[in-house]
Amino acid sequence: MQNDASGSSMQESPASGGSMQKASLPAAPAPAQPASCTRETAALGCICPALHDAADWATALAAATARFHIDTRERLCAFMAQVSHESANFCQLEESLYYRTAARLMAVYPKRFPTEASATPYLQNSEKVANYVYALRMGNGDEASGDGYRYRGRGLIQLTGRENYQRAGAALGIDLVGQPDRLLEKEMAALSACWYWDSRRINTLADQLGKGNDQAVFEKITYAINGGQTGSAERWAAYQRLLSVVP
Repeated sequence: MQNDASGSSMQESPASGGSMQKASLPAAPAPAQPASCTRETAALGCICPALHDAADWATALAAATARFHIDTRERLCAFMAQVSHESANFCQLEESLYYRTAARLMAVYPKRFPTEASATPYLQNSEKVANYVYALRMGNGDEASGDGYRYRGRGLIQLTGRENYQRAGAALGIDLVGQPDRLLEKEMAALSACWYWDSRRINTLADQLGKGNDQAVFEKITYAINGGQTGSAERWAAYQRLLSVVP
């Protein structure tokens, strides 16, 4: 989910637990053999030509996509289009909840902040905002627990909430509850995004691409990632560009 303080329209992302109510999720596949980075390098060069650490990202993405079988042209192009948008072209791995104006905070969280008076005490305080808006949701404790800020959105798909950190960590064999900042590392950011993609069975949707009605199919993928259609046109345009360069 794109950070909600940035000015983009906010949607309840499935990655934040909005519609993710599974009793259990599949374990992550075993790590694959080291993969070639050719396709990931081509993809990054297409959508993020100025990315200074593209080679490191290509390595992390190649390993993660191989592990989760994001391995066809359509699957990879759809995945890269989505995560590049979610992460501001691989430059933003952490959700921002820093608000300078009450109007913006009220617009993003109208139910939580119905008046200027209710919003003003939370301005310019990311931790306070996160602990309030994410309290008692997604496996988090109450506002005083600090879980909202501790398990704020991180990674390429901005995984959010203690429960989702626990599920992803269990699948990947990493203690993300105890070490949430691991999601800011390229390897874990890529793996957690691929795990989430796999847990939502988005490969099945991506396999419908190239068979007609592609834009409608792609919008379903966007909804599975974003919980809405925020940035839908940009995501679709990126997907089309990627198809022209990814072998």
